[in-house]
Amino acid sequence: MGRKVLLLFLILVATTAFADKKKGKQVEPIYALPIPDALLPAPLPDCPLPQVRELRPIIRHTVNQGQGIDVSHYQGIINWEQVAREEDVSFVYVKATEGAGYVDDLYLRNLYGAKRVGIPVGVYHFFRPNASALTQLENFRDNVNPREQDLIPIVDVEKRGKGSLVQFQRTLKAFLDGVERMFGVKPIIYTGVNFYAKYLAGKFKGYRFMVARYAEEFPGLCDDVPIVLWQYSCTSRVDGIKGHVDKSVFLDRYSVADIMLKKK
Repeated sequence: MGRKVLLLFLILVATTAFADKKKGKQVEPIYALPIPDALLPAPLPDCPLPQVRELRPIIRHTVNQGQGIDVSHYQGIINWEQVAREEDVSFVYVKATEGAGYVDDLYLRNLYGAKRVGIPVGVYHFFRPNASALTQLENFRDNVNPREQDLIPIVDVEKRGKGSLVQFQRTLKAFLDGVERMFGVKPIIYTGVNFYAKYLAGKFKGYRFMVARYAEEFPGLCDDVPIVLWQYSCTSRVDGIKGHVDKSVFLDRYSVADIMLKKK
């Protein structure tokens, strides 16, 4: 009995569905497809972050007309008479010593050659951080006579060495103090923009600087320190010198008078 009832029910459903299909009526499926999730709105573009305020404004420097050069044995034998005729060479620095024992082969020849033609001349020492301050001072004192110099000496600092940063800074300070005792004036520190930011920033504010930056513009250092000279080129040409030579220019209000030694 139950089977007959079920069979009659199925025949009735099939007949109804067939009839509805013929009439064009849409048949609702027993199992409806799931409704898709609503799409999330497209994300808005990121808001720009506010500008980070600099700890201090970048200091822009003005360039003076006074220029000079620095030389060493790399320039070979120099014709100083020809150099003296160059209008844009108002001073010269010659390499004297390096580290604990090196003396530039042409130091005295360059020193006396520049003095002979009347160009104000001074010396520089190339600082080696892995040599002690004492041995470097002995090398410098044994070979440099302050009474023969026209200009405040320069200490060339561009090597970091392998020791700790604190030890590097202490050795450098000890050497600078020794040069100051020799000349009676603080030496000028020569370095680069990036080197200063990494290893010298905040520690040598009592000194004046000569800074190397081979670019069209010199914006400044990360500290507000006196920058007397900007070495803007290492590929300049000067009559009387074979090959390239470093060239520097005074910044702001500075001139040759500001790097001259006061004669006693």
